Amino acid sequence: MIRRMWVLAALAALASSAGCGGRTAGDHGHAHEPWSVTSWGARYEVFAEADPLAVGRTSQSHTHVTILDGFAPLTEGVVSAILVDSTGARTEFRQPRTLRPGIFSIVLEPRVAGTFELLFRVESAAGAEEIGSGRVEVGPREPAAGLAGSPAPEADAGTATSAPAGAGAPVGFLKEQQWRVPFATEWAMLGSLKPSVRGPGRVRPAAGGEAVLTAPLDGVVVPSGAFHVGRSVARGGTVVELRPRGSSGRSFTEIESESRLADERLARLEELFRAEAVSGAELDRARARAATLRAELEAIRGTGRAVPVAAPIGGRIAEVLVAPGEAVAAGASLARLVRPDPLWVEVGLRPESAGALDRGLAGLVIERGPTEPPLRFEARAVRLVSRAPEVDRTTGLVQAIVEVRGADGLRVGTAVQAEILLPGERDGVVVPVEAIVDDAGVPVVYLQIEGESFLRREVRVLARQGGSALVAGVAPADRIVTRGAAAIRRAAQMSSGEVEGHVH
Repeated sequence: MIRRMWVLAALAALASSAGCGGRTAGDHGHAHEPWSVTSWGARYEVFAEADPLAVGRTSQSHTHVTILDGFAPLTEGVVSAILVDSTGARTEFRQPRTLRPGIFSIVLEPRVAGTFELLFRVESAAGAEEIGSGRVEVGPREPAAGLAGSPAPEADAGTATSAPAGAGAPVGFLKEQQWRVPFATEWAMLGSLKPSVRGPGRVRPAAGGEAVLTAPLDGVVVPSGAFHVGRSVARGGTVVELRPRGSSGRSFTEIESESRLADERLARLEELFRAEAVSGAELDRARARAATLRAELEAIRGTGRAVPVAAPIGGRIAEVLVAPGEAVAAGASLARLVRPDPLWVEVGLRPESAGALDRGLAGLVIERGPTEPPLRFEARAVRLVSRAPEVDRTTGLVQAIVEVRGADGLRVGTAVQAEILLPGERDGVVVPVEAIVDDAGVPVVYLQIEGESFLRREVRVLARQGGSALVAGVAPADRIVTRGAAAIRRAAQMSSGEVEGHVH
């Protein structure tokens, strides 16, 4: 069964039935008064405002429908208000067109007085869903009636958010405002976070995971489309090729003359050897000398055979240090290789928290920046390599090295915030960090008590882990603003705190 929760409120003493202001939670069933209801399903949020209900009387319901995935106004679809009597008979009022994006004006014309279950059915490309929204009272021709109350919550649902006495005035934030900014709401949920220690960190290759390739001889870098940053190479695979070049101690003419003389001498010795006038050893020395000079001549001409430079480790080319066609001397650096898995994360810990690593590691959370989601690694993917025996004089921190396997999202050299998870659990209400707003040094969240009405709630942050925080001051049944809380705070600062209305 779909988990549902309801917030139900009657509007008190409105001047116009089309307005959205002056709401108070908990007043139900007053005659001649407009009423409103806010309800949530798995796909949609429905916030409906309606005129009093009476037999033979037309009531307008301005029904705001939000697609929860992306928190966007519903622009195309069919929205129906359904009244269900005690026998299960259903009376449906459909509206296939929007009045404005996200707002459907549903005309309700009840034919029978009494108390009815109220449902809203939404059909669109985002899916079809029927959302229970409490009970309404339909009066006789006079007086008209409205909201009668909320149903008992389902077994797996809690009590909906309400505004307790002394909680402060609700903050108004209209649907049109919500739809224009990044915005989202969710039910506060019970969860758990692990204890942890955190500090600044830097990603680097593991021991033996980095190598610099050097030239084995004087040569020229052979141009190749495979010699570039990011290319993966296996251990023993060719990274780059060098074409040998002659020594710079002699000129081309000198080497060419020596090679010609050596070839001529070799030809004479071969004739003398056939006549048994010279020894085989002398002939072999002449052959070796002629071959050496020919190779040197080919090298200086650029026609010699290329020499491959192999990778001492498997990994990826992190840096190319020479250009194609560049002449290099023996021992010159050609490229740098890194092995991307495993990696080491060097973390600076406060001295008083470094000892907690003795309990073992239960995981690692890496925060790479405000626009990147945190990376979380489970215990099986991390290992404590070492912990420094002293405090670093320049930083005042104790350095710990954690090895991470399967870290596809990490890049060598990245500066990060690292959180080392420790064994154990701490239970409570867990909310997204983005839901918490710093209000003059006080952490607060905003609770949605109705479609356009929010309540400021101070919280105490008990623990923080990646994008989640364990807080006190919020109940699991509260619906909290998970995105856009800062916008509500700004709206509260710009107004007196009273809920302001708008005209449909």
